[in-house]
Amino acid sequence: MGKPPIIQVSRLREIGWSMWDPIGLGEIAPDWRHAAPDEYDGYLLHLVSLLRNGSSDAECVDYLVRIEAEHMGMGTSPTSRSRASETVASIRRYLDEFPDGALRVR
Repeated sequence: MGKPPIIQVSRLREIGWSMWDPIGLGEIAPDWRHAAPDEYDGYLLHLVSLLRNGSSDAECVDYLVRIEAEHMGMGTSPTSRSRASETVASIRRYLDEFPDGALRVR
């Protein structure tokens, strides 16, 4: 049996920074890969876990909105839900490229 497919953290970062970026670091440091590349990794990896374990898109959107509003202390903005929704949909599409089962992260 072969090794499980590998999720590329760099791809998750591209999605998170281009669609979600609640702190707005992409505007402050457009070359984010050098500024703070792992700023959102934990949140996005947890989102992957939620999606792979059957959470609904609505639950995942709520998770990202809650992280932005409460954990990061940013409150909610008029774009919080739409950014979170776009992020969830994009990461779900990315995960759909992989067969079901265990995944490794790199």
